[in-house]
Amino acid sequence: MLTKSLLAAAIAAAAFSNAASASIASGDLIAIGSLSGSGAGLNADLSGLTGTLENGVAANYLGGIGSGLAYAGGNIFIATPDRGPNAVAYNSGLDDTASYISRFQTLSLDLSTNHSGTGLAYNLAPKLVSTTLLSSATALNYGAGVGKQIDGVTPVGNGAPALNAANNTYYFTGRSDNFGSANPLTGIPDASSANASNARFDPEGVRVSNDGKSVFISDEYGPYVYQFDRATGQRIRVFNLPANLDVAKLSPVGKTEESNTSGRVDNKGMEGLALTPDGKTLVGIMQAPLLQDGKKSGIDRIVTIDIATGATHEYAYQLTTGSGVSEIVAINDHEFLVDERDGSGLGNGDSAAVKQLFKIDLSGATDISAFSGSTAALQATAVPKTLFLDVVKSLNANGISSDKIPAKLEGVSFGRDITDGGVLYHTLFVANDNDFLPNVAGTNQFYVFAFADSELNYQAQQFSAVPVPGAVWLFGSALMGFVGRSVRKNRC
Repeated sequence: MLTKSLLAAAIAAAAFSNAASASIASGDLIAIGSLSGSGAGLNADLSGLTGTLENGVAANYLGGIGSGLAYAGGNIFIATPDRGPNAVAYNSGLDDTASYISRFQTLSLDLSTNHSGTGLAYNLAPKLVSTTLLSSATALNYGAGVGKQIDGVTPVGNGAPALNAANNTYYFTGRSDNFGSANPLTGIPDASSANASNARFDPEGVRVSNDGKSVFISDEYGPYVYQFDRATGQRIRVFNLPANLDVAKLSPVGKTEESNTSGRVDNKGMEGLALTPDGKTLVGIMQAPLLQDGKKSGIDRIVTIDIATGATHEYAYQLTTGSGVSEIVAINDHEFLVDERDGSGLGNGDSAAVKQLFKIDLSGATDISAFSGSTAALQATAVPKTLFLDVVKSLNANGISSDKIPAKLEGVSFGRDITDGGVLYHTLFVANDNDFLPNVAGTNQFYVFAFADSELNYQAQQFSAVPVPGAVWLFGSALMGFVGRSVRKNRC
């Protein structure tokens, strides 16, 4: 039971101060923050891993953490790096992927009022709190290796991380050859990309369960949607996705997989993942049109998953000017924001043009599960959409040139509410995937926007006050499910 003193202390710790220089307006960019390291050092996470990967990159390298971003209550967020650093050429037969152990990062993204009189209305102080490695309690398929490294001498060995033997467990990794033709425990054949015994995993979308005890993560290799224990990182559930998303022929070289005639496009699987506020339905979105639907259709598939029953439905999202979709986040139980973007900007050597959030409504949408290859039919069923936020225009208006806007703005999540000038606002956090290349694509960046409650039919996810591991639980944070939903303040 909460004592009055503990509750007062927790509220005081979470609340903002009362004064600042100017009021904000709905849609404003209110804060920017970056993260370049942790207590373990520059570009290092808190996994405790030592040594280097096959490509010479540190096993604990911190990067790519804006691939997915999820609110966890208070000022705590979960972020997912993708399959790991593969910009260093060492073996083209593996798409230069390495045995980077899949993980999620727990972050503190602390907003505070900016009293300086210059800059944005709020300050943002990102901090890495903990790193959790993702694993399976049952055996996984690992690759045997492909030839030699680029030096022509060093062989590429088995894809199983050395930590498997040390911890008597099985870790997921980003290495592209970590798949097999059967379940390694039962021997039952399954050569499709839906084989949940494959160790290769490319985390993208992430959301936290309402009880706070687990996280749901979508991936691009399968595509897969898995549920992991938040405390241990161990997989606890596999969701069976529609078979039309899978590819039948697998290869460690992604482009080779495009010889398939149906299923997801290489490296463009289930890029985004939402969770309805009641915690009952997952909503995933593919990055690009399926092979059988055709690129020219411009239709990305949305897949809803009933968490209790596993039942799925599919809906059509029509691309506007972006080349693909990177994220989806719930506004309420039927409206969502979709992050549509191009591949241009910082990290790509050119200027960003399309980074837009569209609001969609799934109410009354047509289930397209049985549709295949009919462009006109797919387009006719596309869910209604309206432009919600043009990120490029907003950042330009705040003095950030288009060539400095990250190419991969991929993580989107609502955060805690604020009250500014007597008006209730919902905060929206947008993060980038810097591909583990801080010197090329910049640091891990976080942009915070504010939207007035009167303009958005927003329903906040309700978290239970349950403990999760490690340093997340600093003083008062165990109460975050109770006090963390809305932080109200008045500003002069």
